[in-house]
Amino acid sequence: MNDALACPDSWGHDDVASNFVMLDFDFSFLTTEAASSMVRGMLVSLQVAGTALVAGLIWGTILAMMRLSSNRVISLLSAIYVNFFRSIPLAMVLLTFYLVVPQLLKSLLPNGNSMDTRLLSALVGFALFESAYYAEIMRAGIQSVPQGQMAAASALGMRPLQAMRLIILPQAVRNMMPLLLTQLIVLFQDTSLVYVISLADFFTSAEGIGERDGRIEEMMIIAGAVYFVICFTASQAVKRIGKTS
Repeated sequence: MNDALACPDSWGHDDVASNFVMLDFDFSFLTTEAASSMVRGMLVSLQVAGTALVAGLIWGTILAMMRLSSNRVISLLSAIYVNFFRSIPLAMVLLTFYLVVPQLLKSLLPNGNSMDTRLLSALVGFALFESAYYAEIMRAGIQSVPQGQMAAASALGMRPLQAMRLIILPQAVRNMMPLLLTQLIVLFQDTSLVYVISLADFFTSAEGIGERDGRIEEMMIIAGAVYFVICFTASQAVKRIGKTS
């Protein structure tokens, strides 16, 4: 056997450099039009993530309150919803709503055919899917608040829902803030799954540019770097918030 091949330490720097050159990375194809396309895609990703955060958190909080209800039927319905969405892939949810939403729009709205069903399907699918995860986070947050808080609120003449809104939920959100923000980071990463319904988010836009210009490797590097910077920065912020909360 050739000694140079048998021992990696004997490889020269020229060989390593030549192997790297063989990758043939070239970022000169990037243009203002390509950058604009990626910015538009990022706005779509942020729109999906933001909508899913707000709608998912509101609906998830309601589900959490239902789960903790003394009414066993209401609690069971909430448990079924949460366990169902936590047990199926997000891509399947998006595809399902992509097939269902257009039919609903056609039957409910006169101009339903002119609406962007891909974006609407993503917004609805993400909101309902993420609400199941936010429901469990908020349920844990509510249970982390001492029971004496509710008793004290009742002693002050507050109704149960009023006490929940003014006393319990603010403390639950504060206790669970690191988990809520961590789930938001995961949510932002999951927005890349909208490619299954051909929605032009940031990842899909980057992939499309790479395939068009024959530079898919470079575009995946750029997309990965952008996701890394955003998510790593956000995760560091979450750590700081966790230390101060």
